[in-house]
Amino acid sequence: MKKKQNTASINRRSFLKRSWLWLGVIAGVELTAITFSMFSPGKRTKAANSYTSVKTAGYVGNIKPGSVSPHRNGQFYLVRMNDGGFLAVSLTCTHLGCSVGFDAGKKQFICPCHSSVFSIGGDVLSPPAPRALDIYRVFIEQGQVKVDTDRKIRRKKFSKADLVYA
Repeated sequence: MKKKQNTASINRRSFLKRSWLWLGVIAGVELTAITFSMFSPGKRTKAANSYTSVKTAGYVGNIKPGSVSPHRNGQFYLVRMNDGGFLAVSLTCTHLGCSVGFDAGKKQFICPCHSSVFSIGGDVLSPPAPRALDIYRVFIEQGQVKVDTDRKIRRKKFSKADLVYA
């Protein structure tokens, strides 16, 4: 009878050892998969309609020269220069990513976090910001000013080539 108990306990013991071994292997595989998935880039999916990132800023005739209007849903300011050119300036400061505000009296963009100051064209007037504000592509379609917010355009400083005319 002693042999029966001994073989029964060995079977149970070996079963538990094998169970723990397999659970450990499964946990190791899962941990490896999670680690690799964190370091691999995810798929960037585009919406079926390519116009989902295009924001309508208004009609050309309704936007006065020398004006700056915020478009928070598109994360940009639409600037119309005195000569009639349009520029879509990003709200994000190039220093640490704070949202800049526009001071209409001084006609400047000001970062509230570290006091960087930018001209109406986005050029750095007062550091610590390292470069001009990013812009978005502007185009005019059927009398409407539209801004493509899908991709920011990095730049070092303002250029007349950045402006779009009606």
